[in-house]
Amino acid sequence: MLSDALFQADRASRDLTVGALGISDRKAEAVISSGEGGVIAGLAEVSLMLRERGIEVALEKIDGNGIRPGDVLLRAEGSQAKLLALERVALNLLQRMSGIATAAHCLQERARKHSPSVRIVGTRKTAWDLLDKRALHLGGAGTHRLSLGDAILIKNNHLALLAGREEDAAPLAIERAWKFREESAFIEVEVRSEVAARAAAKTFRRLLEETEEDYPCLVMLDNMQAAQVEAVVGMLRREQLWDYTLVEASGGISAANLEAYAASGVDAISIGSLTHSARALDISQKIS
Repeated sequence: MLSDALFQADRASRDLTVGALGISDRKAEAVISSGEGGVIAGLAEVSLMLRERGIEVALEKIDGNGIRPGDVLLRAEGSQAKLLALERVALNLLQRMSGIATAAHCLQERARKHSPSVRIVGTRKTAWDLLDKRALHLGGAGTHRLSLGDAILIKNNHLALLAGREEDAAPLAIERAWKFREESAFIEVEVRSEVAARAAAKTFRRLLEETEEDYPCLVMLDNMQAAQVEAVVGMLRREQLWDYTLVEASGGISAANLEAYAASGVDAISIGSLTHSARALDISQKIS
């Protein structure tokens, strides 16, 4: 997770500003603190980065802790030059990861007021890959797939290559994917209509009954309005399909309409903006 590309380790000895100002290698202390409340994330990564460069670190908080304005998060002691050279990298990482964790926590808490069992999950729309995924986890959200190799997720473009109608393509895709279930954490199929959702759920039910397995099968309801999602959930319950699949709502869901989707009865709600539009948390560093 701590790639050389991200931290640019060699920059610590080539900081032009530090050199131009004649800042020395005398010891100094840096204090990183929060300017607003939220959930802290990224302390483990920042600590590792600093320690690998000879800086002593004392954590005042641990990842996943709730924080308030003014809380001290980390104290670091080392050369003035290194502390200054690494300051922005450390803060960028903490601000982004904490922003994601905080947003995930807030949305999860709001959703559970309407459905205690619903789970907010991120997507693969990540700028910092596994760092973003870890931030979601620390905020209490699900991470979905970590990579393309983790699970089978059949999207609309996959279906379009198998059959002209989604309700015909979904069962065919599930049948093919079923043979590879041992290599996959789950199988999920994305659909955009109630008819296709029914076809997918019926296929999952038949395969599960034939194999007598307990295997995670998911139907993703993509770009449906909350009322449409609620109608699909009702159909799955009426037709005895509900117990054979998990249902995820996805597409166009934000803080503004989250409650309506949570109240629809789905198992999971995926929100891409958690990572692709993350707001940085206010975190700063002072050196003395």
